[in-house]
Amino acid sequence: MKFGPLSLVLAGLAGLACSTATQAQTFAITNAHILSPGPIGEVERGTIVVRDGKISAAGANVALPDGITIVDARGGYVTPGLIAVNTALGLVEVNSVSGTMDARTSSTRISAAFDVQYGLNPASTLLPVARLGGITRAVVMPDYDDSNKEREALFAGKAALISLGEGPDILFRAGAGMVLELGEDGAARLGGSRGSEFVQLRELFASLRKTWTTDNNWGLSEADHRALAPVVSGAMPLVVVVRRAADIRQVLSLARDFRLKLILSGAEEGWQVADAIAAMKVPVLLNPTSNIPSSFDQIGASLRNAAILKAAGVDIAISGNDAGHRVRDMRYNAGLAVSRGLPQAAGLEAITLAPARIFGVANLVGSIEPGKLADLVIWDGDPLEPLSGPVAVYVDGKAQPMQSRATLLGQRYGKQ
Repeated sequence: MKFGPLSLVLAGLAGLACSTATQAQTFAITNAHILSPGPIGEVERGTIVVRDGKISAAGANVALPDGITIVDARGGYVTPGLIAVNTALGLVEVNSVSGTMDARTSSTRISAAFDVQYGLNPASTLLPVARLGGITRAVVMPDYDDSNKEREALFAGKAALISLGEGPDILFRAGAGMVLELGEDGAARLGGSRGSEFVQLRELFASLRKTWTTDNNWGLSEADHRALAPVVSGAMPLVVVVRRAADIRQVLSLARDFRLKLILSGAEEGWQVADAIAAMKVPVLLNPTSNIPSSFDQIGASLRNAAILKAAGVDIAISGNDAGHRVRDMRYNAGLAVSRGLPQAAGLEAITLAPARIFGVANLVGSIEPGKLADLVIWDGDPLEPLSGPVAVYVDGKAQPMQSRATLLGQRYGKQ
C-alpha cells in the first residue's frame, strides 16, 4: 500500500457528521481514496455503499442504487474505524479522583471474576474525544488496585469490547479476555519474586480443571474459579502484561504446557524473542514509542520492536499513550512505527484489522468489506500523519457528532 498526497474532503461532510446520530441510513461514499487491510486494499477512486448499518459493496467499480444518498469524499482518504487496545474508556474520567475509576477492585474475594462490563459509562466525556481520533471500537481492560496490601491478586479480571457510537448501549462483546500481569509488578503481588510467581501460576492452572472446593481453591473464590473455566478450555484468551524477554519465554512455556490461548501485552523486549513468539502464533499488543526503560523489566526496549515482531510473523496491535485521555495517540504511534521500519500497510492494519483479528471480531469489523459493520472514517489527509484528522466518523453506519466536551468549551470560551 502506498499513501498518496494529502487531500481535502468536502466541507459538507463535517456538517453531515456533526448531525445527531440516528438510525443507520442507506448511503454511498463516492470519490473515496480507500485504504483498508484485506482484499480491497487501496483504491484511489472508490465507492462504498452502506445499507442498514453494514457495508454492502466497496471497490473501484461499484454500481449505485437509484435514489441513494451520496457523500462525495472528493478524493479524501477513507479507512475502517480504528480499534483501540489496552484502554479504560468508559471506566475512567479523572485519574486523580478515585470515585471516577471503575477499572479495578481492591476486593479480597474476587480477582478473575472482576468484570469491566458492569462499570461502563456511555456518557463518559472521554468517548467523544477518542472518537474524534477516528476510533470506533475499543478493548477495555481491567487494572490492579494495590492499595490493599492483604490482597494477593493473580488476575486483574475480564476485559470487554465496546462501541464508541453515540447511544446508551456501548458494550460490543463481553469476556474479551482475562488479564494477568507478570514480571516485576506481578511478582510483587505473588510472593515477591518471579520464582514464586510462576510456581503459583503453574500449580493454579494444574488445579483449575478440578471442581472448586474450600479445601482446594488456591486462594480463589468460587466466582474466580468459574471465571477462569473458559481460559483453561481455550475459549477465552489470557492477556498477559509482560515486558522482559526472559519473562516472555516463561509465559510462552506456560501457555504451551497448559494449552492456553495467549495474547502478550507490552512486550517491550519482545523483539529479542520474536521468533519464539511467532512460532507459537501469539499476538502482541504494544506501544512502539516505548524505548526509555521505566524499570529493569524494559532495559532492552526499542523503537524497532513493532517492525521486528511483524517481520518475524507476529500479529501486532498498536495502542495509544495511556488508557484514557491519550488513547487516540495510537495512530501517531503507528506512524512512528512506520518511520522505524514497519511497512506502511502494516501500520494501518495494526490499528484496524489486527486488533479485530486478535480479539475474534474480524468477521464484523476492522476492514472495508461487504457484510461488515459500517465503521468508517473520512480523513482530511493521510491517517498516520499527526496533522491530519477525521471530518466524518460512522459507527454501524450512523454519522457521529464531530464534537466533544473539549471542543464545545473551546467554541464557548475561545473567543472571549
